[in-house]
Amino acid sequence: MPLRLNIVVPVKRVIDFAIKPRINASKNAIETNGVKFSLNPFCEIAVEEAVRLRESSKDLVESITLVSAGSAKAQDTLRAGLALGADKATLIEIPAIDDSKSLELEPLAVAKLLRAFVKKSNANLVIMGKQAIDDDSNQTGQMLAGLLNWSQATNASKVTVDEASGVVTVSREVDGGTETLSAPLPLVITTDLRLNTPRYTKLQDIMKAKKKKTEKVSPESLGVDISSRLEILSLSEPPKRTGGGKVDSVDALIGKLKETGAI
Repeated sequence: MPLRLNIVVPVKRVIDFAIKPRINASKNAIETNGVKFSLNPFCEIAVEEAVRLRESSKDLVESITLVSAGSAKAQDTLRAGLALGADKATLIEIPAIDDSKSLELEPLAVAKLLRAFVKKSNANLVIMGKQAIDDDSNQTGQMLAGLLNWSQATNASKVTVDEASGVVTVSREVDGGTETLSAPLPLVITTDLRLNTPRYTKLQDIMKAKKKKTEKVSPESLGVDISSRLEILSLSEPPKRTGGGKVDSVDALIGKLKETGAI
């Protein structure tokens, strides 16, 4: 029986990478009102890789399903992923705390939601960004693999699939060079920036994305408790760096170091 991949690609709506985040007036969260949002860059790379796997072999990929957990506004993020070439999308809609804000999900809650969705969709491969640029947690992929009891390959810079054996080979950059991992399906892969360069979406692809199938589900329907276990007490910006100085001799340098308590 030929290998067929049912790929799930989790995506996240984040503050656009070109926007400098600002702390809100309450000093307990990042200001989101009036701020541009977009598809997380690492998630965009994951969608692109799934589409490239389909393009590399006509019959290899059976479906590419996007999933996002967030407010109703995350539908725009899903549409952006559909325009890149995914087949369908599901929004796990998170209830709003007030008129402008939804509950902030912790990595473990997201991993549990994804586990339930992956099992429901009968996927055998998950490709997801290694981290989101808003919190940089870099935890969800590893947690998901653990909850599913699947193999995992993180920080992928190259992905190849052997259709005959069903083994996926992933290369990733490490401090000493390049590490190559091989694992059978099912598998969770997290993507690094070096994996690919996402394509630009054409107008016709954006229009086609509006006609693709999307659905909404709730955390309750997946049987997942998304209650927060952590509380952010306060946020503050790091202190501004002061300018450096020059000294005329080694003795002067040692004196300055002693003054600052460095030695």
